[in-house]
Amino acid sequence: MTKLVIAEKPSVGMALASVIGARSRHDGYMEGGGYIVSWCFGHLAELASADAYNERYAKWRYDDLPIVPQKWEYTIGSDKSGQFELLRELMHRGDVTEIINACDAGREGELIFRTVYYLAGCTKTMKRLWISSMEDEAIRKGMSELRPGSDYDGLYQSALCRSKADWLVGINATRLFSILYHRKLNVGRVVSPTLSLIVQRECEIDAFKPEPFYTVHLDCGGFDVSSEKITDKSAADEIRQACENQTATVKSVERKEKSEKAPLLYDLTTLQRAANKTFGYTARQTLDYLQSLYEKKLCTYPRTDSRYLTDDMAASVPELVRISAGICRTNKICSAEQPVTMNTKSICDSAKVTDHHAVVPTVSAGNADVSVLPAGERELLRLVSRQLLCAVSDPLRYEETTVTLDCGGHEFSVKGKTVLANGWKSYMEQEQNDRPLPDLKEGQEFPVRSAAVKEGFTAPPSHFTEDSLLHAMETAGAKDMPEEGERKGLGTPATRAAILEKLVANGFVERKKSKKSVHLIPTHAAVSLITVLPEELQSPHLTAEWEYRLKQIERGELDADVFTSDITDMVSDLTANYQAVKGAEVLFPSGRDVIGKCPRCGSDVTESAKGFFCENTACRFGMWRDNKFFRVKHITLTKKQASDMLNNGRVFVRGLYSEKTGKTYDAWVVLDDNGECVRYRIEFDREGGK
Repeated sequence: MTKLVIAEKPSVGMALASVIGARSRHDGYMEGGGYIVSWCFGHLAELASADAYNERYAKWRYDDLPIVPQKWEYTIGSDKSGQFELLRELMHRGDVTEIINACDAGREGELIFRTVYYLAGCTKTMKRLWISSMEDEAIRKGMSELRPGSDYDGLYQSALCRSKADWLVGINATRLFSILYHRKLNVGRVVSPTLSLIVQRECEIDAFKPEPFYTVHLDCGGFDVSSEKITDKSAADEIRQACENQTATVKSVERKEKSEKAPLLYDLTTLQRAANKTFGYTARQTLDYLQSLYEKKLCTYPRTDSRYLTDDMAASVPELVRISAGICRTNKICSAEQPVTMNTKSICDSAKVTDHHAVVPTVSAGNADVSVLPAGERELLRLVSRQLLCAVSDPLRYEETTVTLDCGGHEFSVKGKTVLANGWKSYMEQEQNDRPLPDLKEGQEFPVRSAAVKEGFTAPPSHFTEDSLLHAMETAGAKDMPEEGERKGLGTPATRAAILEKLVANGFVERKKSKKSVHLIPTHAAVSLITVLPEELQSPHLTAEWEYRLKQIERGELDADVFTSDITDMVSDLTANYQAVKGAEVLFPSGRDVIGKCPRCGSDVTESAKGFFCENTACRFGMWRDNKFFRVKHITLTKKQASDMLNNGRVFVRGLYSEKTGKTYDAWVVLDDNGECVRYRIEFDREGGK
C-alpha cells in the first residue's frame, strides 16, 4: 500500500519528501517510506482557449459572440504534458491506494490539484494536507491529521466558478471591445474595476482646483499659536494687524491622556502595503520574497487574509517573540529587547482566522543565518518579525494638551503631545517631535513678538501608490456588502499582485517615480477603455459582490451553477446590447497614417495592410486594395491614388488593362460612393489630356 502525495511545486514536494521519508529519487518524483511524492508545475491544466471549441473562434468576429462552452474543455501546455502523464501513471499505479492533495492550502491550490485529479480519471481516495508552515514539525503534524478531500469540495467549486467567470468575462468582453474599437483591449472581471479605481482617482486629480486659505500665526515667545483657516486674505490681514504688539491671554488648557493600541499582525495585503511604503517593493515582489521565505521554512503561509493567530498557538508565542527579537537584533532595525509584558491574547483569536493565520516567523527562523538571505527576503523577514514584537507590546500612552488663547478678540490655539510610555512604538523609527509646550495655565498673558499671515492651498487627492491602491482594492464595495460578509473588495490577497502586474504589462498603467514614491498612472488607453466600458464591468461593488458569492459557494450556501449562470447571462446581455460609443476614434487613435477624410462622416481615413478605412467604428467606409475593379484592371491601389481620390474625387491612372482589347490605356478613376458601398468608374478627358 502506497500513498501518493502531490505538491504544487517541485521545491515544496522535495521538502515534504525529506520529512516523510521518501528519499529514493526518480524522474519527476520521490519514493520511500510508503509514500510517493510528486508535484505539479503550478497550473498543469487550464481552461482551453476559445478555438479549442470551434476552429472559427481563432478569428475574432462579432457574430460569434457570446462564446459560452456547453462542456468545459481543458488544455495542457506542451512543456507540462510530460509531468501530467507521469502523475496520471502514478495515480493509476496498482499499489497506490490513496491520493494526498499537498498543493498550497488555498483556493487556487485546490483547483490545481482537482483539475489534474479529474482529468487523469482518478477515483481513488482523496485526502487533504492543510498546513500553514513548511517546518518539519508542521508537516509531520499535518500528515498525521489529514482531512477527507470532500471537506474541501466547496473550496474547489468556488475556485472552479472563479476560473469560469474569469474565462467568460475575459474572452467575451475582450473580444467585444477589441472588435468594436479596432485595438486589443483586455477586459477582466477584476482587472477592469481595479483599472477604474485608478482612472477615477486621476480624473479627480485633473479636475481638482486648489483654493487658497490663510492662517494667522503669533509668536508668543517659546511657542507659536495659529488661527483657524480663513478663506479671505483681507480678513486674515485685519486679524494680523489687530494682534500686532498686543498680548495673548490663555483662555483654556485641556489635557487628555490617550493611548494607541498595538497594530495587528500582518496578512498578505497589509504586508505588501508596508513593504511598498517602507522599501518600495511592488506587491508582486513582496509575494515572491514571502513565498521563498515560506519554502525555506522561515515564515508561515503567505497567501492569508487573517491578522490573528489561532488560540492553540498562544503557548508558542513567547518563543516566536524571542526569535523575532533576535532577527531584529541581527539586522539592527530597532530596539530588539523583548517586550516587558507580552499581550498574547491580543493576537490569538481563532474566531478571526479564516483559512490561514497571520504571517509570522517560524521557529526554524531562530536557527537560520539571516545574513545570507537575499536582501529582499531579509528585509521582509525583519519587517514580519518587528510586527510581531509590536503586536504583543503595550499600547503607546501619551498626554495631549490643547491650549486656546485670545488676542485682540480673536481665538488662537496650539497642541502639544507628551509621551508617557512608548509601548509598541519603541520598536518603530522614532519621529521627530515638536518642542514640548511650556506649562501653561488659564489667565497667563504673553506679549506677541510677531504676527504673520501664511498662505496655503487645498491639496488634491494623491496619486495611487501600490500601498494605497491595495488598500482601495481591499475595501472597494465594503459599504455595500452584507455585514456578515467575510471577503470584500477586489480580488483576494493571493491575486491582487498579479492584477497590478497585468495592468502594467497590458499598457494600461505606468509606474512613475516621484521623490520617494512610485505612482500608478493610467495611460491614455486606460482612460479611453474606462470611458466606453459599461458600469457593470467597472463597478468595484459588483465585483466585490461576486467575491462574496464565491465565499458563499465555498461554505455550501450558494449553488455553483447559479453563480456561473448569472455570469453567463451578464456576458450574453453585454454582447447582444452594447453599442459602440460614437466618436470613439478620438479615444482609440490607431496611430496609422492618415491619407484623407471620409466622404461619409468626415473622420480620418488611414492606411492598413488590406486597404484604407475610416477610423470611425460606426462608419463602414473602406477602399480595399484587393478590390475586384482594380484586380481586373491589373492595378494595385496605392496610398497616393487612394489619397487623391479622397481629396479630389478622382485620380489619373496609367496602364489600365482592357479585357476587351488586351491592351492598356490611361484614364481617370473616379470614386463613386453611394453611402452604402464603394464603387469606381472610368472617365476619359474630353480633350484627351490629363
